[in-house]
Amino acid sequence: MHWRDPFRVRSFRFQWPADLATSWAFEMESIVLGWFILVESGSVMMLVVFGSLQYLGSLVSPMFGVVGDRLGYRRMLVLSRALYAALAATFMLLAWLQALTPMIVLFMAALAGMVRPSDMMMRNALIAQTLPPRNLMGALGISRITSDSARIAGALAGAGVVAWLGMTWAYALITVLYTLSFGLSRGVSDVPAPAHDTARVSPVRDLQLAFGYVWTRPVLMAAMTLAFLVNLLAFPFSLGLLPYVAKNIYLTDQAGLGWLGASFAFGGLVGSVVLSTHRFAFRAAQTMVLAGAVWFAVDVLFAFSTHLGVGMALLWVAGLAQSLSMTPLAAVMLRATEPAYRGRVMGMRMLAIWGLPLGLLLSGPLIDRWGYAATAGMYSALGLLLTGAMAVYWRAHIWDHKAPANAPL
Repeated sequence: MHWRDPFRVRSFRFQWPADLATSWAFEMESIVLGWFILVESGSVMMLVVFGSLQYLGSLVSPMFGVVGDRLGYRRMLVLSRALYAALAATFMLLAWLQALTPMIVLFMAALAGMVRPSDMMMRNALIAQTLPPRNLMGALGISRITSDSARIAGALAGAGVVAWLGMTWAYALITVLYTLSFGLSRGVSDVPAPAHDTARVSPVRDLQLAFGYVWTRPVLMAAMTLAFLVNLLAFPFSLGLLPYVAKNIYLTDQAGLGWLGASFAFGGLVGSVVLSTHRFAFRAAQTMVLAGAVWFAVDVLFAFSTHLGVGMALLWVAGLAQSLSMTPLAAVMLRATEPAYRGRVMGMRMLAIWGLPLGLLLSGPLIDRWGYAATAGMYSALGLLLTGAMAVYWRAHIWDHKAPANAPL
């Protein structure tokens, strides 16, 4: 398969730039608002609350999956991106009026957070529905390239535009990106969801069936467990707490924060490129576990780093491991799931994101009591231990090289 094959599908040619614009805007917002909260409030607790609210919708992602299986993901994607654009325009107006406060930011973050966690689930479900199965892994890799490259550009642009032109112009750019994404999303194919009888089954019963479906399939349970572990114990220190690390550990400014975020994203970009080229015969389940373990091991070192250059290098390796773990994980779940259940199962996978706000909220008081290095080191060591235990418990399903989940990527 050639990397250009997914672009032969018209729907993907619209979805790819739409996802790019959305991802770029997401990353800019996280940097801009995270720094605003930290500077205006001076509280690490406010920062972790802000980070947590962005993932509030992970609690209802399975229901988004139910709705997507019934109504189609193109419609949901268009509506969600219209909401992003409207909220960004509101932020721009409030910044222009100098009426933006930390509490307003938290309230607006909660609104966007009800939808934002399901965005990746809707992207992946649309890719699985609109592309031939032989192009699935390549398209997922290209989609991750989109997200990772946007993290680099978004992190650097978010910090740079605010420092140079101020909050209002930063949000003007973010609003333009969301509006562009909305327009392009309308060109995505409206592929109907796999037929199943919705007349006799309530949405709640639909959801119960999906939980039972995942519970009885060890491969899906293993993937869900790993996704939860990295969100709980790894992502907090490379996403939500990065402004704290930049300001209080590396003693740098917004530009330094942008470089730290870009380092993690660039590592992820390299991993996504490696996966999308199909030049290496990775075994999917083994790769997701090994890369997850490497990620936690690197985070142990990052916890005790105090030099900006060293921190950037470690974040690059962590980003690489993150990509080599999470992209195969998505492929394992999509391959192991019947089409009729795909939306609901991927929606349930978004529940694992709730580990991130939980990890952030727990880290705040722990950092206040024991310090950043001790808290980050404990998180990372625990993640490494639990990843090994998970691999042993489900070894027949995710470690045996003959297991279906280890079909080459």
